[in-house]
Amino acid sequence: MSNDGQPITIKKYANRRLYNTGASAYVTLEDLAELVKKGEDFVVFDAKTGEDITRSVLAQIIFEQEGKVGQSLLPITFLRQIIRFYGDSMQMLVPSYLEFSIERLANDQQKFRDQMAEAFGGGPGRQIFGSLEEQTRKNMAIFNQALAIFNPFVAQETAAAEAGKPAAGKDESKTEGGELEAMKSQLSEMQKRLDALARKG
Repeated sequence: MSNDGQPITIKKYANRRLYNTGASAYVTLEDLAELVKKGEDFVVFDAKTGEDITRSVLAQIIFEQEGKVGQSLLPITFLRQIIRFYGDSMQMLVPSYLEFSIERLANDQQKFRDQMAEAFGGGPGRQIFGSLEEQTRKNMAIFNQALAIFNPFVAQETAAAEAGKPAAGKDESKTEGGELEAMKSQLSEMQKRLDALARKG
């Protein structure tokens, strides 16, 4: 990390070489992977156009790590599902959900390490997997609560259903051309798809 706390600047040249301007040295993708593991932040720019290509370089690092025997983290079913989300109406929600989930996992990683050590040290083998499944369900519940902030109609109807009475403010006579009902239907469908995601997780 640079002295002023700013991300390290990496420049990528036409010959695919990566130059660390902070260390004044050429680096490899392996070097950048090590920086990430150490918590060092960096941005990568195309040396010719100045375009920020950090995302593609990080994706390339993941691709190389996935290609190593015994290093893969991403299940085939996960990769297939991610591909299906491209161009889908759910695409805009996927990054937020994945970022939220991975942050929760990172925050709880020591707890999972301890549980894994116990599981493989003679404890019940299903314990770690049960904990991960439970954490996934919790993540989805929290994410749905956050989504409800931007989805007041679904949240309102859910609360009303639990109370056994009509949703407050639900007046079909005030809808213009059924636009409100269409919006609620779309939001409800989005909620169902999120629930399906949680079950698949």
